[in-house]
Amino acid sequence: MMLFDIGANLTHSDFKDDLQAVLDRAKTAGVLQMTVTGASLEGSKQAVALSEQFEGLFATVGVHPHHAEEINDDTLQLLAALAESPRVVAIGETGLDYFRDFTPRDQQRRAFEAQLALAVEVGKPLFLHERDAADDFTAILTKYRDRISSVVVHCFTGNAHALSRYLDLDCHIGITGWICDERRGSHLHSLIRDIPSNRLMIETDAPYLLPRSLKPKPKHRRCEPEHLVEVCRFVAALLDKPAAQIAAETTQTAQAFFKL
Repeated sequence: MMLFDIGANLTHSDFKDDLQAVLDRAKTAGVLQMTVTGASLEGSKQAVALSEQFEGLFATVGVHPHHAEEINDDTLQLLAALAESPRVVAIGETGLDYFRDFTPRDQQRRAFEAQLALAVEVGKPLFLHERDAADDFTAILTKYRDRISSVVVHCFTGNAHALSRYLDLDCHIGITGWICDERRGSHLHSLIRDIPSNRLMIETDAPYLLPRSLKPKPKHRRCEPEHLVEVCRFVAALLDKPAAQIAAETTQTAQAFFKL
């Protein structure tokens, strides 16, 4: 069973001491391809470096809404240069986050729109983040959607209305271990049936969102790409499909999305 983790934060300091071991465990589990998420200019540089160092890794380049203050003309030029690497498969992680509001909302909106324009300029798909900001997010994305080949709303945690709007915009949907969390992810159990199989992708968002359904529970709280197996298993059970089928479908969808 081969799996594709479309979003892993492998540049995170949690992985600085044992990344090779993490990748080895992922490979043993069948997670043979991963996209390393760029969430800042420096993180994007590191993501590209990792993707060029390790087989099976690809990268996104972009600035997360938490770091929206980084976006200016110079940063956009540097991101465009990074995007020239054949290992860069998308622009992102960009979007809007009104849940934490680490940066002012007007600044988030400007940074988001600037990176949508960047995706149009470099001809790359989009890897997007949205939390508690569906109205503004949809309004801004709609202005650019017909000029961008593919869009994934990663780590989807929203409601039925948001999902419907994203599917109407022909977006792909990324599902993480959030769906395995009985405290806050149970609403996704029915919504996942509304996602067409050719729009569904799975991810870990490692080192975050360790699946709470794991048995036995790990002693640590760090999520790793190997835990994509549990996300796959959980999603398969909800869809009444074999895990091997979900693995094959989501891998094929991810490879097509990232043009691999």
